[in-house]
Amino acid sequence: MSRGTRSGAAAKRQTHASVFAALGDETRLSLVAQLSGAQPRSIAQLTQGFGLTRQAITKHLRVLERVEIVHSVRTGRESLFELDPEPIEDLKKYLELVSQQWDRALSRLKAFVEG
Repeated sequence: MSRGTRSGAAAKRQTHASVFAALGDETRLSLVAQLSGAQPRSIAQLTQGFGLTRQAITKHLRVLERVEIVHSVRTGRESLFELDPEPIEDLKKYLELVSQQWDRALSRLKAFVEG
């Protein structure tokens, strides 16, 4: 494996770890769920139903923006937030790959134990 490939793989792992960390918070997961099936939403709209201030919701949205799960568009005096599913789709592919690797390893273990 070339050095460039290793550093690319390490960068990809770091990106996955950052996305997992961002999604590892209940509030941020709720925000992602709210944004997943709707049009772009303002902070005021996203704050409804939470026991949190607009500032707290904004901080959570900034974490999601840093890992590119959401992005904002300025409309007049407010920012509207939208979900970008690509980083989550990337994680899904990664988890499928890991799952396949575990399935193969468990199959080898089963064959060894039974053989």
